[in-house]
Amino acid sequence: MYTFIDLFAGGGGFSRGFVQAGFKPLLAIENFPPAVETYRRNFPEAVMVDEDIQEVHSVDILRMLKGRRVDVVIGGPPCEAYTRANPQRRKDPLERLYEDPRGRLVLHYIRIVGDLRPKVFVMENVPGIMDGGLDKIIREEFARVGYDTIYFNILRAEEYGTPSHRVRVFVSNIELRPPRRGKKTVIDAIGDLPPPDPYYGIPNHEYVPLSRKKRKRVAKLRWGEALIHYRGYGGRVLGNFVRLHPYRVAPTVMGSARFIHPFEDRIITVREQARLMGFPDHHVFYGGRDAQYNQVGEAVPPPLARAIAEYVLKWLEDKL
Repeated sequence: MYTFIDLFAGGGGFSRGFVQAGFKPLLAIENFPPAVETYRRNFPEAVMVDEDIQEVHSVDILRMLKGRRVDVVIGGPPCEAYTRANPQRRKDPLERLYEDPRGRLVLHYIRIVGDLRPKVFVMENVPGIMDGGLDKIIREEFARVGYDTIYFNILRAEEYGTPSHRVRVFVSNIELRPPRRGKKTVIDAIGDLPPPDPYYGIPNHEYVPLSRKKRKRVAKLRWGEALIHYRGYGGRVLGNFVRLHPYRVAPTVMGSARFIHPFEDRIITVREQARLMGFPDHHVFYGGRDAQYNQVGEAVPPPLARAIAEYVLKWLEDKL
């Protein structure tokens, strides 16, 4: 069985897809306490390193692995420094990578990959990480640690069975071309769920309260309309509290994103949001409600992660 470790593991969406494809998780690094608990409970067989990755030395990782080889390193460093949805994104691309505290975390991913020398690595981020020629600089950083050929693979989650729109770049040392799969709509994802009620025993499926004023405004929303609008980087107008269209793919799920149910005047639950990302119901999220939403929105959708993992698995097997 091929093995992997997950850097910036979050709530485990990337790992979930790799486990579904047959990989074995050895170790994960994450320092957000609710996500640590979520990952630990969902992947108890993996060593959890609940520390700031900047303080984790590769020698310590090797010691904790106890001689077990690492075939694949995955992970998604924070995207806030690079995303075009962030109105505070720095104008100078080099500052995003080398000066922004969150942007610099990409360099720690590269550091650990260079030290562990996996057969394959896959680093997820937003396409904005390529803006301003940063893709060239990141290639140079990987070359410094021994990986001369780097691919920036842009994949759309909805083309791989995820019921929500999501465009992400996966930086890797192999070209990723997983075969596309059928699309799923919002109603495909959440249509069979009962009302949010503890009686049904579905994890993370609790009613989310709304003020009377907001309920009145929500009742007037048509499919695809947003309750709130805000400006992202470059003045782009973005919406939140969007009423989902039942027969289409959902908009991008982000940590701060909240959606209105297609047919009911309420916010969808964490479980419904997790289904929009393709999480199975047995993947339980821990922490406060906002922390749970954040873990869902910041994850790699498991169906996309699985498609990537199966492609990587075939590549590894072909190399034998």
